[in-house]
Amino acid sequence: MSKIAFIGLGNMGRPMALNLVRAGHALTVFDLNPDAVAALKEAGAKEADSPGTAAKDADVVVTMLPAGQQVKAVYGTLFDSAPAGALLIDCSTIDVETARMVGSIAADRGFAMLDAPVSGGTAGAAAGTLTFMVGGPDAAYGKALPILGAMGKTIVHAGQSGNGQAAKICNNMVLGISMIAVSEAFAMGEKLGLDAQTLFDISSKASGQCWAMTSYCPAPGPVPTAPSNRDYQPGFAAAMMLKDLKLSQEAAEASGASTPLGKAAQDLYQRYCDEGNAGADFSGIIKMLAGKA
Repeated sequence: MSKIAFIGLGNMGRPMALNLVRAGHALTVFDLNPDAVAALKEAGAKEADSPGTAAKDADVVVTMLPAGQQVKAVYGTLFDSAPAGALLIDCSTIDVETARMVGSIAADRGFAMLDAPVSGGTAGAAAGTLTFMVGGPDAAYGKALPILGAMGKTIVHAGQSGNGQAAKICNNMVLGISMIAVSEAFAMGEKLGLDAQTLFDISSKASGQCWAMTSYCPAPGPVPTAPSNRDYQPGFAAAMMLKDLKLSQEAAEASGASTPLGKAAQDLYQRYCDEGNAGADFSGIIKMLAGKA
């Protein structure tokens, strides 16, 4: 089993770290939230007073941080404190440019580093069924598989450094667009006198079926486990979807890609968040589109 430093115990990082402890790894953790740290200590992890202290004896360092700015700052410390040869795995969702820049610095400093953002939300993090989209060297990917396997079910090597982030933002752009499409359809169906369950029974077996409908239906009723049946308490907060859509549009601009629906989705989620719904589940956008927000 590995000695792992885990930095960033937010809504996703905390259950991911708990799964590593349950898998038998020796964890040292750091977070600014003392309650999150206390939960990991109770599970058997050790507490560190800084990211550098957490990493000083680690075989593997895993980070789950809010944005590129924090990733650059934390790794600026870790490059000076992690042991030579330590494997660095950043599971944050950040911009491709920052991921590639930090990965390049890591390589120059003699570290193997992967960008490994996740999909699956807090439920997947708790259940250990996350999907990891991994960018970085082949050898580092092979070394990381046992670690990622303790936290996820599907692990895909997407290629070079930064490709994990590229895959994540492309995937979540699809998700944001499709959730809006499904929400519009159910909102219109209601106005046309069509029962939500009836529309679901038809469309979920027809050409309109997609994950946003069949696994996460924004209309209450058809999918009992969806946030729509618990007043849109998150799963995946609208603010996080907006963050990912903004990253997709930054990448589109930088690469010259045409993503008009991605831009429209960003604008709609910006409006939804501006109306006070940033903390609600992203599927709650159906209420705004139906005129019920």
